[in-house]
Amino acid sequence: MSQDVLSPARVNEIHKQAARRRTFAVISHPDAGKSTLTEALALHAKVIGTAGASSGKANRKETVSDWMQMEKDRGISISSAALQFSYRDTVINLLDTPGHADFSEDTYRVLAAVDCAVMLVDAAKGLETQTMKLFEVCKARNLPIITVINKWDRPGLDALALMDEITERTGLQPMPLTWAVGISGDFRGVWDLRNDRFARFQRNNAGANIALTEYFTPEEAAESQGNNWSDAVDEAGLVIESNLEFDVEAFHAGTATPILFSSAALNFGVKEILDALVDFAPPAAPRPDVDGSPRAVESPFSGFVFKVQAGMNKAHRDHVAFIRVCSGVFERGMVVTQTRTGKSFATKYAQQVFGREREVIDEAYPGDVVGLVNASSLRVGDSLFLEEAVEYPAIPLFAPEHFQVARSKDPSKFKQFRRGIEQLEHEGVIQVLRSDVRGDQAPVLAAVGPMQFEVVEDRMAHDFSAPMRLERLPYSIARISTADAMPTLANVPGAEVLLRSDGEYLALFNDVWALRRIEKNHPDLTLVPIGTHNPAK
Repeated sequence: MSQDVLSPARVNEIHKQAARRRTFAVISHPDAGKSTLTEALALHAKVIGTAGASSGKANRKETVSDWMQMEKDRGISISSAALQFSYRDTVINLLDTPGHADFSEDTYRVLAAVDCAVMLVDAAKGLETQTMKLFEVCKARNLPIITVINKWDRPGLDALALMDEITERTGLQPMPLTWAVGISGDFRGVWDLRNDRFARFQRNNAGANIALTEYFTPEEAAESQGNNWSDAVDEAGLVIESNLEFDVEAFHAGTATPILFSSAALNFGVKEILDALVDFAPPAAPRPDVDGSPRAVESPFSGFVFKVQAGMNKAHRDHVAFIRVCSGVFERGMVVTQTRTGKSFATKYAQQVFGREREVIDEAYPGDVVGLVNASSLRVGDSLFLEEAVEYPAIPLFAPEHFQVARSKDPSKFKQFRRGIEQLEHEGVIQVLRSDVRGDQAPVLAAVGPMQFEVVEDRMAHDFSAPMRLERLPYSIARISTADAMPTLANVPGAEVLLRSDGEYLALFNDVWALRRIEKNHPDLTLVPIGTHNPAK
């Protein structure tokens, strides 16, 4: 269907559907309970039957959002997952993210595709390093943040101390929507401030099912909970008094954060999180293009690729490009244009992805995530459009800090080795650097964190049947440079220039002293910190 002239009814339908969407990601430090919360949200929306055991992910059944074998073996999230489900009259698009710092690039890509973030804080540990790094990314992208204090069923910090930490370290004003009744380690339930009632939780089937919840008036709560209730009311009152009552505009402006308490492993307080997302999180809205001009949601279809993932379906060896729909209606089979190349292709194989499970999707609206299967020409950051050309801002690459040379263990499998390296580079799993001196048989892999190399080794062996060996290089600093620097640095100890697949030349240095020595001896060389320039088209 041509979308250049839409009827008023169709325009109204697009606005209505966009308003129903809530697209968000969960961010946290590793082991704060992110995948557990993802699963608990899906459980409460009744899209999965039971959650795993409540004893932590390492001992759980397979979490719906973790599908890679390494994720199951280690109990960590490595790849991001896209889950879509309905709750009340709202369509929830939940993008799970890797918690480990080594996979910051993947998390950054996901945060480029969402309208809101849920910041998960471990009640015992407060705001940890990776949480703060991800918070800074959200702040830079002006993403509204909902804060969930998780694991309140275990001994932890004082609630008011956590509020002080959030205020001091993030600059956000806490606005309680729920407040824990009972100290950390003795989680009785929550005071639901919006409805002024006590929600008392009771574990159900060891936490595998939705918690049994009973609601009581404040008077009934005071009688049954005594000091636990009065302490909760006093503490929440102090936070509201020193900050502000709930203000959705302050939340959307990124100056305040709603606060909720939960135990995701026991499914305590999870319904309240879903309700807060539905009632307060921003819906899909006009998204600015590369020039800063918002593209109206009723404009013809457009979207951008925020993730490319292979190996999700072992039987078919396929790869999926995940696209955030920004405007118009996506219709399976439509022929769209890729802004980067100007080439068009038909979206015949379009799917909605729920963990490893998939189903064919015929339509999608702004805010939705669509998986395009075997769209091999697509790259992370690519913009797609129908009829009216648009280019969305590029998703920047992080500065790599770890470098290793990759070589095939079996020379007879060099074709598989080369294909595997190209595919993993295509997905954004690793940055690949090359030079004429090293040759195509020994590419340099560049990573933000060392665990990325383990993922590459695992994928190369199992997905491409091309086992490889890695040799660590001494470099730790990378700068954007030019081809002119290659002869200059060719014979300089502790430095090397390599070409990245996006056309950028990266100058690598052993340490900051080597970099400073080069800057002093060769002041005319281009050596720009990564992230402070416009990447090559």
